[in-house]
Amino acid sequence: MATSNKVKKTLVLNNGNEMPAIGLGTYKSSAEQLEKAIEDAIDCGYRHFDCAWFYGNEAVIGKAIKSKINEGVVKREELFITSKLWNNFHDRKNVMPTLKETLASLNLSYIDLYLIHWPFAFKEDVSLWPVSEGKTAYSDVDYLETWAALEECVALGLVRNVGVSNFNSEQIGRVLEVAKIRPVVNQVECNPNFNQKKLIEFCKGEGIVVTAYCPLGRSENAGMPGFPEPTIYDPKVAEIAETHNKTAAQVVLNYLLTLGVCVIPKSVTKSRILENFDIFDFELSEEEVQYLDSCNKNVRVCPLTMFADHPNYPFNTEY
Repeated sequence: MATSNKVKKTLVLNNGNEMPAIGLGTYKSSAEQLEKAIEDAIDCGYRHFDCAWFYGNEAVIGKAIKSKINEGVVKREELFITSKLWNNFHDRKNVMPTLKETLASLNLSYIDLYLIHWPFAFKEDVSLWPVSEGKTAYSDVDYLETWAALEECVALGLVRNVGVSNFNSEQIGRVLEVAKIRPVVNQVECNPNFNQKKLIEFCKGEGIVVTAYCPLGRSENAGMPGFPEPTIYDPKVAEIAETHNKTAAQVVLNYLLTLGVCVIPKSVTKSRILENFDIFDFELSEEEVQYLDSCNKNVRVCPLTMFADHPNYPFNTEY
């Protein structure tokens, strides 16, 4: 019997809550462009928005969301808003104040998902991206302390679901040993060039959904030494797209959904925002999925090697 590669619009989390299978990424967008992008995305049908304190644009996102709620286009409870705790605030005493700052910026009383952005911590008083400060910038706060603080945020109703980002399987295992509330998501880089199949399999076994950032690769890295070309430029993927009357980006996003992951492509262009959302009405064949599987090169576009000497750097293990 042929395997179905039909993709779902929502994913069920391990606590029974649901998360839309596609969200809009919001990293590195100008304020003006982003405000319009959020409004356009809500009009197009997006209900999931991926934010982070570190991106420095949550107030703009909050303004756009409020505008669409006030217009009656969407209700708050129909939205799924994710944010992330930055590395300088892993200390237990800083977690809740940082979340409250995010809530104030987004103009919300709760968010749907809060993630530890990276497993490694920086000291509170160093810069947010302490590349030139070396090991003296590193904090020894254990992410298990941070996790306990996230659980307190759930108890107070400030966040509905909690999870991690950029954690490897061993780090997730450590969290699971002590967690009173299990992580529902691990958000990691995932695209056909780096398909994360082993980590996805591990997370599935623990009831954790993987969210894929950089799902289309990074076109700005195309042609750079050491980086594989994004799969959206692969002639064979273009052929597959033509077969389904879709674009290469739609094929790649649909493929990732067949792996059971959530995707959060970023765009501020209305036509692309709409295109990226229009991925649920076709099914890839087994052969097409196998070809996309074969594109895996195990090369990250976001390796953060400048912090590779941090004791909690996550990418020194296989997955």
